[in-house]
Amino acid sequence: MILRRSLYILLFLCCLSEAKGQVNTDHMMRVGRNALYFSDYVLSIQYFNQVVSAKPYLYEPYFFRGLAKFYLDDYIGTEADCSEAISRNPFAVDCYQLRGLARVNQGKYVEAVGDYRNALIHAPEEEDMWYNLALCYANLKDYDAAMGVLDTLVRIVPGYTLALNMRAQIHIQQGDTVAALSDLEISLKKNKYDPEVYAIRALVYLQQERYVEAEAELTYAIHLNPKSNYYIHRALIRYYRQDLRGAMNDYDLALELDSYNVLGHYNRGLLRAQVGDDNRAIEDFNVVIECEPDNTIAIFNRALLLMQTGDLEGAEADLDRVLEEYPKFLYGYQCRADVYRKQGHWEEAERDELMVLRAQMEEQGSLSVDSTGEGEGNDSTRKEDKNIRKESDKNIKKYHRLVVSDNTTEGNNFSSVYRGKVQNRNVYVALQPLYVLTYYKKDDEVGRVIHYHRYLESINQMGELPLSLIVTASERSLDDKQIAFHFKDIDVQTVGLATESEEAIRYFARGIDFYLVQDFEAAINDFTQGIIADGSLWLSYYARAVVRYKQVEIERVDGEANSQHASPLFTDFVVDGQFGDYQLILADLNKAADLAPDFAYTYYNRGNVLSQLKEYRAAIQSYSDAIAIEPNLAEAYYNRGLTYIFLGENARGVADLSKAGELGLYSAYNLIKRFTE
Repeated sequence: MILRRSLYILLFLCCLSEAKGQVNTDHMMRVGRNALYFSDYVLSIQYFNQVVSAKPYLYEPYFFRGLAKFYLDDYIGTEADCSEAISRNPFAVDCYQLRGLARVNQGKYVEAVGDYRNALIHAPEEEDMWYNLALCYANLKDYDAAMGVLDTLVRIVPGYTLALNMRAQIHIQQGDTVAALSDLEISLKKNKYDPEVYAIRALVYLQQERYVEAEAELTYAIHLNPKSNYYIHRALIRYYRQDLRGAMNDYDLALELDSYNVLGHYNRGLLRAQVGDDNRAIEDFNVVIECEPDNTIAIFNRALLLMQTGDLEGAEADLDRVLEEYPKFLYGYQCRADVYRKQGHWEEAERDELMVLRAQMEEQGSLSVDSTGEGEGNDSTRKEDKNIRKESDKNIKKYHRLVVSDNTTEGNNFSSVYRGKVQNRNVYVALQPLYVLTYYKKDDEVGRVIHYHRYLESINQMGELPLSLIVTASERSLDDKQIAFHFKDIDVQTVGLATESEEAIRYFARGIDFYLVQDFEAAINDFTQGIIADGSLWLSYYARAVVRYKQVEIERVDGEANSQHASPLFTDFVVDGQFGDYQLILADLNKAADLAPDFAYTYYNRGNVLSQLKEYRAAIQSYSDAIAIEPNLAEAYYNRGLTYIFLGENARGVADLSKAGELGLYSAYNLIKRFTE
């Protein structure tokens, strides 16, 4: 009897241990997903590593660890983790989808096709995966297969504009501009604010040599998306229209957005050379050669400019490199001979001139050899092709032509627009985030204000917290050293709670630590304990409201993950069942406002919560309360402007957005263009 009781006790203890392990891994998964959602990818990988070690038979930690690696551009690691997840659960659609994206980023289109085919077996309604499948076929240049998939997708979801846009691009590839324009017209009826449609239509007009219309289309595309690469395309069209000043201005704008855009520097260098701006042209070609040390055609252009500016030694060195790669390039020998003569190297000059003379004598007996010894290649007979060369065309004779991407004039820019839940981060219109309490802040744009409050300064001077506390809407992900510091500080604060009487500030400090390592449940518990210990510490109410809001945000996104037809412009906020959670958040913010009525960020955060609840008038009042305390609070103007737009009061909304832009929140200007025709 005693033995049997002992066995029962042992079995019970084992079950308790097993249950505790289950709870711990579930908690680690939740915290890891918190970190993943809020872009703390390194931290999330650490949590998922613990789950993998404890329960290697689960597929979810491999999948989510692979997702974190994807955001860190570790596509090989993503593929490996997804393969591990699929081996444990071959029915997990998201694993195939993510592995497909990882393989696409490695150029493994055939393997990605297999992933999307497998995923569609289990989820045939997933329109994004049909779209990705078509993209893979397009990148494999199997346009018939891509068109078949797109035709199916357009039948299933007639309003899926991305499919219409890609089908138009394939029509351009196949020379059917009428069908391309028809698809683009349908797409514009669905979403007239899509800049890609106007850019694709510009390519159609470019093929038809309708340069005025092409430029107008790209100008409107830029109006909708000023941070795009459309400046490069418009520069080419302006060049065709002999508007060199306009073309160079577009290259200037493109290079402001991407200072290492090789095509932009190369083409601007050519145009600068045409107008005699040799020194700045050399600067452009220097950048090209820095990015592409083996770009011999750029090196030749620089050699010509160095000759013009009197740097004969530099020109000679560049010409040596060119002729090493192109030993039959006669014009190169002529240039080098000229350099030798100017340097007084008569023997070397005569040697190069003799080589050119012999080649010219041989040409007299053969019509098939051109003056450079380098074939012209398969040029199109279209007039504008004589002004450009494709990026893949390495014919040295075309050194004086503008360079375009191989995809520019055909419209097959398919490579970077894959879709999926993993990439659904491009929310067109979203409120600026909450102001949070933290120790870290992102590097902000020039001119943004530093946020100050007297109580924060006093609590920092007391030295009760491990670092100086700040309030910011621009959180920064932690690095390995910072993560380790806060895990260690959790232990320090725990020891302090056991030995000291200042419980409230200790609970608050540990709550901030838990928040920073994305353990929201533990953070809320500590803030609650701090409030119980000292109800006057209003920062605990404020911080608890922020953490609760973030928990609701994660639940909302998970609830929307299955939504197939989200609005292309606005996003609905409240998920059924979350009103109670928002009321708890509002209660905390109201209490914080009562205790610290001059803390503007409480009212700002309350405005965000009220907007989520669609109580727009009340939200506007809260943002106005924040602005009354902090007149330079750019995010409050931005969010109040959006809220006015939600109510249809665009004029007032645009005025607020303009003020936000003036205060340094430059993304407001893009929205202004969207809401002013």
